[in-house]
Amino acid sequence: MEKTDWQKWGLISVGLLFFTIILLFPLLTVFYYALEQGIDLFIKSIQEEEAQAAIWLTVKVALIVLPINIFIGVVMAWTIAYFNFKGKSFLTALLDLPFSVSPVVVGLMFLLMFGIDSFFGQWLATHQIRVIFALPGIVLATLFVTFPLIVKSLIPTMNAQGNSEEQAALILGANSWTLFRKITFPKIKWALIYGVILSNARAMGEFGAVSVVSGHIRGLTNTIPLYVEISYNEYQFVAAFACASLLALLAIFTLGLQNTLTWLQKRKFNRH
Repeated sequence: MEKTDWQKWGLISVGLLFFTIILLFPLLTVFYYALEQGIDLFIKSIQEEEAQAAIWLTVKVALIVLPINIFIGVVMAWTIAYFNFKGKSFLTALLDLPFSVSPVVVGLMFLLMFGIDSFFGQWLATHQIRVIFALPGIVLATLFVTFPLIVKSLIPTMNAQGNSEEQAALILGANSWTLFRKITFPKIKWALIYGVILSNARAMGEFGAVSVVSGHIRGLTNTIPLYVEISYNEYQFVAAFACASLLALLAIFTLGLQNTLTWLQKRKFNRH
């Protein structure tokens, strides 16, 4: 075997060993402990009232956040990719802010903005509107940490394909909706779906920001990640690992869906 072959297989072995120890083994451990005492107890743990409330709240937040992210993501990506204006580089740089700021700090920011001692908090309390320790606060925190994912997925595709077709359609008299539906959307649909998948996975798995603004109210403001933490701290290990396995399955499903979309995209490209 040539020296380059030894180097290649050595590097591959190091990579596989790293992924096995850091990623695969911990993931399998979650499923092992979730099912250690049998599938019946696993199902029973997921059917507990608090677990069901956490699952439903997580799904509800994702259903609220995703449409907003899709709309804002498409608008911002269109603006940044197709128009030149002062402050464009600054706006683009701001997209990285949610990745740079700690999720705990994000939650604290909203707590300071809408908490009872803040200016907005006093106004909200006067009008009997709850943001912190309620669904709106969880949605806001989740939006902050997830909205760049769709924008970041769309901008490279839109930059690469340009807007010459859109300009031609405008000259021919197409309205904005027809232009988007028949020209822009077919070009960006794969990137949009990819961004939606990532955004959904992050929304359902967010812990730090949601933990600060939720208040950990049992049966009301605990999402799946928060429920997992509480159950584990109270030595309800089966309940904790059962719900943790749901998040792990979501991660695996997301990974599989991403790879499937990549394969379909390559297949379509090769046909052309």
